[in-house]
Amino acid sequence: MGLGTILLIVLLIILVGGLPVFPHSRSWGYGPSGIVGTILIVVLILVLLGHI
Repeated sequence: MGLGTILLIVLLIILVGGLPVFPHSRSWGYGPSGIVGTILIVVLILVLLGHI
């Protein structure tokens, strides 16, 4: 497993943990998951292009 794959897995776990369906994150709204989702998309594009 390369660094890009590990980074994608970690970001995906953070994205799921930030969703407002869990009791600890219900008051946060969609802000954290939106930010992490955007970062995940950027990293995914960089991995697919071979930059990471």
